[in-house]
Amino acid sequence: MALLRSYSCSLSGMGVADHCKDIFLELQRRKTHRYVIFKIDEKLKEVVVEKTGGTTESYDDFVASLPENDCRYAIYDFDFVTQENCQKSKIFFIAWSPSMSRIRAKMLYATSKARFRWELDGVHYEIQATEPKEMGIEVLRDRAH
Repeated sequence: MALLRSYSCSLSGMGVADHCKDIFLELQRRKTHRYVIFKIDEKLKEVVVEKTGGTTESYDDFVASLPENDCRYAIYDFDFVTQENCQKSKIFFIAWSPSMSRIRAKMLYATSKARFRWELDGVHYEIQATEPKEMGIEVLRDRAH
């Protein structure tokens, strides 16, 4: 337990709102969301939930929800069918840092990512993207298979 505490304290960046972990668990365990978008609230000095996407929303809906010129963290629950015809699901953590975003925002999100990502136990894959093609649906398919 002391090791976990010291690891948590050694991670730099913003704090994480309890609501973030609750929403992630809803996506992971209950499948109540297709995706969750998180942002850093500089006034609160923590990562907060910005938006959740319903289970019927598409990957295009998710991508359209990300700002063109600001950073975000996101979780996407990717459903697919294996070659053996089995339905599977993999959870992706996406660090969205578009090239048009402010340098300060890029630095803030980069330094807070490890702490935030550590709180989300059960993510299968991580993607760092600066433009939409770096996180296209094909990229998720390739990683998941």
